[in-house]
Amino acid sequence: MDIPLILLIIGVLAVIASFFVGNRRHTMNDELENVSISLHQETSNLKKRVRLLEEELMVASPGTESIVPTPQKTVHAIIVNQITSLHKQGYTIPEIAKRASLSEKEVTEVLHSKGVRLS
Repeated sequence: MDIPLILLIIGVLAVIASFFVGNRRHTMNDELENVSISLHQETSNLKKRVRLLEEELMVASPGTESIVPTPQKTVHAIIVNQITSLHKQGYTIPEIAKRASLSEKEVTEVLHSKGVRLS
């Protein structure tokens, strides 16, 4: 056989093989795009559901008053110790509230629960 004929046969085989190899890559890209689209749709649906639940529960967004009373949250023991320690050091209620990231009412409730008398 002649070398140009062998090269021509190899070239034709390479072109035919490229159709099959390129197809796999194309199908993988399609599958990845479909998964991405379905994930986006599911995320959107979940966001809609959360929004509906918030509306049903009448959960207030930041900066607005909630109609539903919020349950009393418990203050961690470390924070309670920090509050009592700061009070013993002479800090005021607003200063303690700022340092403990609590409201002044919560700070006074913690101090009252620990038997501290406020003047």
